[in-house]
Amino acid sequence: MRSIAAAIAILAVTALPAAAQNVMKSPPGGDYKKVSELVKLPDFLPGLGQLFVDPKTLPAGPFLAYDHTGKLVSTIYMIPLKDMQDQKKFDDLKSPGGKVDHVSMYYNAGHPGVPDPHYHVVLWHVSKAQESLVAK
Repeated sequence: MRSIAAAIAILAVTALPAAAQNVMKSPPGGDYKKVSELVKLPDFLPGLGQLFVDPKTLPAGPFLAYDHTGKLVSTIYMIPLKDMQDQKKFDDLKSPGGKVDHVSMYYNAGHPGVPDPHYHVVLWHVSKAQESLVAK
């Protein structure tokens, strides 16, 4: 459990503004691709939003999540449980969206694109109340 807490702390501390491109509005451009065009998933996932990822960073990400208006709401990492159990080091994870308001973390048994059991580590760039922007 200490490694999970340390991972969250590292993610929150490394939250820096994007230098290469503007990621605050969808689509982010650069090497980011729409996740729904890479794997069989809906274009908008309730609870997460519209996702973009640089395929070279899979499976961890970062996945950039946008609300229905195209505003960045969170940066998501999908960390395989096996990597956590093997104590794999994740030491250069960025938060391209800048300031992090709060962090959520939850288990996922697997889905298209990241089929193995993993944890979603969600760095929210909006307040807890604004999470509703991606609820539906």
